[in-house]
Amino acid sequence: MRVETVPASARPSRASRPMILAVSASCLGWAFDLFDLFILLYIAPILAKVFFPSTQPMLSLAGVYVAFTATLLMRPVGGALFGPYADRSGRKRVLVISAIGVGVATAFMGALPTVEQIGIAAPLAFVGLRLVQGLFMGGMVASTHTIGTESMLPQWRGLASGIISGGGSGLGKLFASLVFLMASWLFPGPAFAVWGWRFMFFSGLLSAGLGLLVFSKLEESPLWLQAQAPRPAAATTRRQGPLRTILRGRFLPIVAVCVMLTLAGGGLSYLTSGYLPTVLRLVNHIKPTTLGLILSLSAVCVIASSVLGGLITDLIGRRKAIAIYGVLALVAIPLLYLQLGKTQDVFGVGILAVLLSGIGTFCYAPLLIILNERFPTAVRSSGTAVSWNVGFSLGGSLPVLVSLLSHSPDDLPYTLAIVTAVVSLIYLWGVWFTPATLEPMQ
Repeated sequence: MRVETVPASARPSRASRPMILAVSASCLGWAFDLFDLFILLYIAPILAKVFFPSTQPMLSLAGVYVAFTATLLMRPVGGALFGPYADRSGRKRVLVISAIGVGVATAFMGALPTVEQIGIAAPLAFVGLRLVQGLFMGGMVASTHTIGTESMLPQWRGLASGIISGGGSGLGKLFASLVFLMASWLFPGPAFAVWGWRFMFFSGLLSAGLGLLVFSKLEESPLWLQAQAPRPAAATTRRQGPLRTILRGRFLPIVAVCVMLTLAGGGLSYLTSGYLPTVLRLVNHIKPTTLGLILSLSAVCVIASSVLGGLITDLIGRRKAIAIYGVLALVAIPLLYLQLGKTQDVFGVGILAVLLSGIGTFCYAPLLIILNERFPTAVRSSGTAVSWNVGFSLGGSLPVLVSLLSHSPDDLPYTLAIVTAVVSLIYLWGVWFTPATLEPMQ
């Protein structure tokens, strides 16, 4: 595996303005991406009635999560399409295209007629737009997940990973929480089921517009620019194509391990902070305004734990850190969910929700740099995008599994305890096959 090198004298000793802007833009792009994705999770019970009505509430809710999973299933396709494009034409261009696509697709969901108005065409159209959204989200991974870390100093790339992936995730959830609070205030009571959920989807246009203002000032990845110089070793990769390169030979086992880690790390994130809005409403019966406040605090905790989780990998090493995170998740998350099922006071529920969000993020935050350091620059966007999107499409389907395994809302805490324990074991299995020393991004 060839790694591009930069003379020591040419390496900066401190973060420069382009580095900070690259990490910030990647974090913001990922935040807007997940903001558009997680809007659905915040209003899942409402959408269950609007698009997937059923006499069995859990079956109706499962229909919403099937639509959510449809987005995730298209992300590998987007990664396979946009990853090689980012490796050949640059990370910044893909970032701009993907941001527009995600925002527009999200806004169109808010304009759809309901199942009462057009029948079966309503859920089909909704799922169709989720598929389109997933395609462009795959492109967001190919760009945001490479340009930020490739622009950062080597000694702080773990921190950058936490800021971009986990911090961006926390910001996206915080934005979604704040929009949910605003929509609940503007459209209280029954009005929310008519206009509130539409308002939340329309906000996708705002996220795309704000993102483009930032992305237009972004510089291209210095590692990608350096790799464009003609080199004999890189000629074969370009001739074969980045996608074909990572799906054959010695890269194939690397992709398999990366998918396993991403499936489990992403799955734990979806089953904690991602699934909490549903649990808190159906199990703990938290009112919408209080729910928004709890989720906002949880999102802040996600940001803090993500930054800390990424930083620790810089200080003690990647493999040791993620092994600790896996053990913590295996022990703590099931116990916290079992306790949440027994707690009814709002303060206690809030504390448990914050803890679940923070601990669930520890396994997720370092994934970006783990994946980045397994692939050289010439195929990094392709390798990262395919591994991340395939893993997250599988991990993101776990809420559907939990909904189907639970016969009633009262079963959710027990089902979540069992499923998160199994997923934590899968994560630790992936850690076992991860090298103690990863390839330096130079």
